[in-house]
Amino acid sequence: MRVAVVVVGVVVALFGVLFSLQGIGAVQGSPMSNTTTWSVLGPLIAIAGIVVAVAGWRAGRR
Repeated sequence: MRVAVVVVGVVVALFGVLFSLQGIGAVQGSPMSNTTTWSVLGPLIAIAGIVVAVAGWRAGRR
């Protein structure tokens, strides 16, 4: 179960990074490109994913 939580957290963090890059215009070809909304939400989603991954990692170390 711990591995699944860590994997989900990492995937969410990667999506957050992708959304952020699309928001700032570094990745083109999407309706999300050059949009302030994704420039703000992307890093928040990435941080949430990191928190989930770290929580899953630490839960297994008990």
